[in-house]
Amino acid sequence: MELAIYEAFREAGIEEAPAKAITAAINKAVEQHYSIHSEQLATKGDVEHVRLEIEKVRAEIERAKADIIKWNIGAIIAAAGLAMAVARLFFTAS
Repeated sequence: MELAIYEAFREAGIEEAPAKAITAAINKAVEQHYSIHSEQLATKGDVEHVRLEIEKVRAEIERAKADIIKWNIGAIIAAAGLAMAVARLFFTAS
């Protein structure tokens, strides 16, 4: 692209030094423009990486949820057993 721009300036009658300077300035502006966009845009690989990370987090949340349910059920059963033991102590001692 740089060569085509330079040749277009030369064909338009612009001397070599100014044509090179203008072409270099245009090239620098285009590179800066694309570098800004490349920092802001996500590639398919970036999106896939984030999707995989989200799936890992979801799996971890599901495991934690199962653990919480398991421990809550165990605690409820233990509390019921303890309540029965205390009730037996107080109501059968008389």
